[in-house]
Amino acid sequence: MPTVRQLEYFVAVADLRHFGKAADACHVSQPTLSHQLKTLEQRIGAQLIERGGAGVQLTPVGRDIAERARRVIVEVRDIRAIARRSQDSLAGIVRFGVTPTLGPYLMPGIVAALHREQPDLRLYIREGIPANQALDLGLGRLDMLLGPLPIAGESLELEPLFRERMAIVVSPQHRLASYPVVTRADLAGECFLSMDPRHHYHHMVETICAELGGVILRDYEGTSLDSIRQMVGSGIGIAVLPELYIRSEVGGDAMVRRIDPVDWAASRSIAAAWRRNAAYADAYRAVAKKIQNAARAILE
Repeated sequence: MPTVRQLEYFVAVADLRHFGKAADACHVSQPTLSHQLKTLEQRIGAQLIERGGAGVQLTPVGRDIAERARRVIVEVRDIRAIARRSQDSLAGIVRFGVTPTLGPYLMPGIVAALHREQPDLRLYIREGIPANQALDLGLGRLDMLLGPLPIAGESLELEPLFRERMAIVVSPQHRLASYPVVTRADLAGECFLSMDPRHHYHHMVETICAELGGVILRDYEGTSLDSIRQMVGSGIGIAVLPELYIRSEVGGDAMVRRIDPVDWAASRSIAAAWRRNAAYADAYRAVAKKIQNAARAILE
């Protein structure tokens, strides 16, 4: 029978398509990884990897086994977590995924409060694309996820937390900044700044532009909300910014002016997610509740 470690080596090669990178990810030498993969193939009685040629390719049976191996690894990690579980508190490192349009402006205070209450808890916070992080959550690479709905993934438990209003901001020199009243019609034809199309934020701005008759500036995509705010302040375009960002110390409304169209409003729904039947599901739910309370206190 194959060992769990051999399956981990195989999944690393399947995901990274490179023996050297897989060995680094597994913290072993490449000869060790290659030897264990050959042993795995001998034990299974089938070739899993096509060797030679350009890049690393899986055989058809290798692709099939890789999918099952990922599920086995997730289950084994959950078993290990159950074995380490404490009845009284959550301890150890929790791998926490969060969208960059939310985490930097909400999580610092929450992390500090959690550490005061549970000093043995460590949050390893990783920002990323929500869709990619939902996949990592399902595969056991993350323990918990905070991001905008929808969050798609198999066997995930979702906990809706709060709705966050979105605000339109312009440069202080923009024509709309001097309007005593702004309407939807005034925004038609305006150029909106956004982020990489892989972000949920981009799709939200795209929907808003379609609704208002605006246009996304695809040649000037921001890498963060800070970069978008700075580009708005310099007059490149206008933007839609989340309420938590505008109210945060690191964000705010410096360099820009908020406008509130009388006949328009938009918001996004934020939720937490973790694997269904995860060993620490109750603890993740408690963390989600703290996030919910903190966000509502700021927004209200």
